[in-house]
Amino acid sequence: MSLWRPTPERAANSNVARYIEAAGLSTLDDFIRYTYERPEEFWGSFEKLIGLRWIRPYERVLDLSKGVQWPRWFVGGLINIADQLEDSPEPLVKWEGEGGESAVWSYADVLYRAKAVASWLKRNGLEKGDRVAVYMPMVPEVVPVFLGVIRAGGVVVPLFSGFGREAVRVRLEDSEAKFVFASDISYRRGRAVDMLSELRAGLRGGEVVVVHNRGGRGSDYVELSEVFKTGGDYVERAESEDPLMIIYTSGTTGKPKGTVHAHDGFPIKAAADIYFQFDMRRGQTLTWVTDMGWMMGPWMVFGAYLLRGSMAFFEGAPDYPDKYRVWRFVEEHRVNILGMAATLSRYLRSLGAEPERGQLDSITAFGNTGEPIDVETWLWLYKIGGGDIPIINYSGGTEISGGILGCYVTKPIKPSSFNGASPGIRAAVYTEDGRPAPPGVEGELVVLSVWPGMTRGFWRDPQRYLETYWSKWPGVWAHGDAAYMDEDGYFYIVGRADDTIKVAGKRVGPAEIESVLNAHPAVAESACIGVPHELKGEAPVCFVVLKPGVEPSEGLRRELMRRAEEALGKAFGAVEDIKFVKALPKTRNAKIMRRVIRAVYLGKNPGDLSALEDPSAVEEIKRAARG
Repeated sequence: MSLWRPTPERAANSNVARYIEAAGLSTLDDFIRYTYERPEEFWGSFEKLIGLRWIRPYERVLDLSKGVQWPRWFVGGLINIADQLEDSPEPLVKWEGEGGESAVWSYADVLYRAKAVASWLKRNGLEKGDRVAVYMPMVPEVVPVFLGVIRAGGVVVPLFSGFGREAVRVRLEDSEAKFVFASDISYRRGRAVDMLSELRAGLRGGEVVVVHNRGGRGSDYVELSEVFKTGGDYVERAESEDPLMIIYTSGTTGKPKGTVHAHDGFPIKAAADIYFQFDMRRGQTLTWVTDMGWMMGPWMVFGAYLLRGSMAFFEGAPDYPDKYRVWRFVEEHRVNILGMAATLSRYLRSLGAEPERGQLDSITAFGNTGEPIDVETWLWLYKIGGGDIPIINYSGGTEISGGILGCYVTKPIKPSSFNGASPGIRAAVYTEDGRPAPPGVEGELVVLSVWPGMTRGFWRDPQRYLETYWSKWPGVWAHGDAAYMDEDGYFYIVGRADDTIKVAGKRVGPAEIESVLNAHPAVAESACIGVPHELKGEAPVCFVVLKPGVEPSEGLRRELMRRAEEALGKAFGAVEDIKFVKALPKTRNAKIMRRVIRAVYLGKNPGDLSALEDPSAVEEIKRAARG
C-alpha cells in the first residue's frame, strides 16, 4: 500500500511531467519505456535540455557496432564536460567544517580556480589521458581541483579521504598516477587526521605532489594555493568517449576494480537521474553525505553544476559535535535535496535525533542509497518530513554512474520501494534460470538496455568487466542485487545477491530479517549473514548493535530470535544465532560490509578493508564469533 502521494500541483509541475507533455507521451510508464526503447532520441533531447556546450557537434547519439557491452555515445563529438561552468556570481559550493567555519564559492570562483589547475597541469607536463589522483576530504578546494584535472584532459582518480597508505599505494600503482593533489590533514570528530604521512608512505615515486596546506606545516611539495594563482585559460579538446575518471570499488578478492568513465557518460547520467527522479531545479541545493572517493561525491558535483544548481557538503562526522548536526546544516544552507545512506538515517533515528520545527522547511526530497532502507527507518523519515517530503529510494552503483532504480514524484511511493526504473534503464528481476520472476518472487536485478553512464570497462582489465556483469546470461547486465517486484510493478531490493541467504532452498534477503530486528525498541542497527548449515544449507546469523544504555542479555537475544521467526515464518526467520556487538564494519558512506562480516565470522580472508570507516569493528566481529 502506498503512503506518500504527490499533490496534483507537485506532480503536474515536476520536471518529468513537463518532459512527458513536451514529448507527446501520456504516462510515467510511457516515459520510462521511451527512454530505453528510443535511447538516441531521449539522450539527444536531454543533453540539449540541459544546454551542454559542444566544441564539435556529434554525428550520432549511439553506436552499438561493438555489442551491448561496449556502446559508444555521442559519436564524433568533441566536448570537455568540465568546461560547462558559467562565469556567474550564483553559489556553486556551500561548505561547513566541524568547527562551524563555512564558505560559499560562486560559479565564477570555482571556474577561476579550475582554469588555474588545468593551466598549471599543462605547464608542468600533463599529457592528455594522464591520471591525476585526488586525495582530499570534503573541502571547497576539492571541486575546482576535480574539475580542473578534467578540464586539462587528465583522468581524475578520486581517492577516499580516509584511506591509509596501503590503499593509497595500490590505487596509485594500478592507475599509474602522474600527479597527486592531497590535503595535509583532515578533521573528524574534533581530531586532525594526518593524511600527508599516509600519502608519503603510499607514493610509488616520481609523482608530482600538490598539497592543500591546512595545518601550516612546510613541505617540499607544491602548494595548492600557488597553483590557484596560475594564470591561463587552458581547456583540452576531448573526444566524447575519452576517459575522464577512474573510480575504484572494493572487491572480495582484495584487488579493487577501477571503473572507467567518459566525458559523455557518468556526468550526463548523473544529471538525468537528479533532474527526473530528484526533481532538481535550477538554483536548488543538493547535498549528499558522502566523500569524493565514493561515486556519490562526483555524482553530486556533476549533477549540481550541469543542472545549474548548488552543492552543499560538510567535512567530518554527521553526528559531531552533536547528533543534530545534519539538521542544522540543512537549515543554515537551505538544502533542498538531502541524501543519506540508510544506515546513517537509521543511526540518527536510534539516537532520537529529530529535527526541530522549521529546520526542514527548505527540503523538497530526501534521498536514500547505499543499501536497502528498512520500513521503520523509511517511516521515520516520512514522519520527520511531516508526510510531505518524498523519499527517493535510489539504487545502482559506481559502474552504473547512478541509479538502476529510483522514485519519481509523479507517482505514489510505498515504504522502502522504488516506483520506477531510472531514465534509460530497462530493469527486470530474473530467476536463476534466466527468466523474469513472477510478482513477489525474489531474483537478481538485471538491466536489458544500454545507457551513457555504463562503465567503459575496468581499468586495463576488460575481461574482468565482462565476467563480472555480462557472463551470467547473454546480452544481460546482471548487477548482483537481490530484488523482487510486487503486483503493482514496484521494485524492492533485499540485499546483494551474494549476501542473500538460502535457507533450505528458499532465498531470503538479509534486509528482511534486519528490518524486523531494527524495529525492536532496544536495537540501533543489525546485519545478517548466511553461514553454512548441515541440514538447511545456510542459516542466518545476525549481529546486533543495541541503543545506548541497553545491555545485552540472553533474554533479549531470545526475544529477538522469536520476533524474527514470528514475523517471517520459521523457514525464513529462524535465526541460528544473534551476536551483540558495539559496531558493524561500514564504509565512510555508512554502508554495512556484510561480505566482511561473513568472511571474518567464517575465518576467511575478508579481502579489501581499506574502505572501512572504523577497522576496529572487524575485531568486534572476531570477538563475537569466538564467543
